[in-house]
Amino acid sequence: MTERQTDTQIDPLFLDRWSPRAFDQSDITESDLRTILDAARWAPSAFNYQPWRLLYAKRGDAHWDLFLALLIPFNQSWARDASALLFITSDSVSIGPNGPTPSYSHSFDAGAAWAQLALQAIRSGYHAHAMTGVDFDRARAELAIPESFRIEAAVAIGKRADVSVLPEGLQDKEVKSDRKPLDTIAFAGGFPA
Repeated sequence: MTERQTDTQIDPLFLDRWSPRAFDQSDITESDLRTILDAARWAPSAFNYQPWRLLYAKRGDAHWDLFLALLIPFNQSWARDASALLFITSDSVSIGPNGPTPSYSHSFDAGAAWAQLALQAIRSGYHAHAMTGVDFDRARAELAIPESFRIEAAVAIGKRADVSVLPEGLQDKEVKSDRKPLDTIAFAGGFPA
């Protein structure tokens, strides 16, 4: 597999993080899962509100079949081999001294929690793959997600397996994706003309 390259001195952890689909069906220990979830807990958030809530199922537990069924069939075809499945949600309403107010940054903050979770997964010997191929209406109902919460994404966590475990149409797609050049996403001042 080709290694990612950059011309800056970022920590290799950022290049090592990617979203594979080939998982080995191994169990995840409670300790490893708690460590990965705890990394998300320490993410920054506006006013330290921490609007994210993480719902999870471990392979073979009482919630596994439901969590898997809440994914669209395409994602079920590979996520079934993961060690854990999560749903990341965020509260779109914050409760402050003046009562409830809309939270402008709830999704941004939940994204920070996701990034930290994904990086800790790498450090813990796993990979995490976020996806929005979810039956959102069914997930909201089946998981009793309050109305003020937005379902941001589902996440599969597991240890990598050989690409041959994937359905045939996905095997050639099991590669680390590149990124746009830095000078096409970061600009001094306003948007370029």
